[in-house]
Amino acid sequence: MFIMLAIHRLFILPAWGLSNAAATLVGQNLGAQQILRAEKSVFLTTKYNIVFMGFVTILFTFFSQPIIRFFSHDENVIELGAKSLQIIGTGYIFYGISMVMTAALNGAGDTRTPTVINFICFWIVQIPLAYFLAKGLDLKSTGVFIAIPVSQTFIAVLAWYYFKKGKWKVVTV
Repeated sequence: MFIMLAIHRLFILPAWGLSNAAATLVGQNLGAQQILRAEKSVFLTTKYNIVFMGFVTILFTFFSQPIIRFFSHDENVIELGAKSLQIIGTGYIFYGISMVMTAALNGAGDTRTPTVINFICFWIVQIPLAYFLAKGLDLKSTGVFIAIPVSQTFIAVLAWYYFKKGKWKVVTV
């Protein structure tokens, strides 16, 4: 499991950096009273993140076993790790979107909305869904892996909705 988590984190780092840039751009542009430029910078950053995370999704879909084999020769580790990369990787585009959108809201000073979204999607959706799929439907680790992209999709949709709603444009810090 450590190998799989390390690989996921390694490939998420550039997307995380872009998300932090989006937060900074929003804060700077709002401070300069350039609301339209703030919004455009978030959408541009989102596009870059979608392209990058789409590339990672393709990489994980078609080359998951060689990636895991680079770190381990244990067939059980390779099988489980490859499955995790393939399943969790299906949500990477949504993960990239959610990272930028929540960071942008934070950068605008709206820290409450991303906190509520993350609480709902992780604690109310992901954890119970992972438990239900793993234990209730007896999917074991596959169920846990499935719950991750499902919750990331919910985060992306909610964060996108609240960003588009525009209340972040008038948050006073």
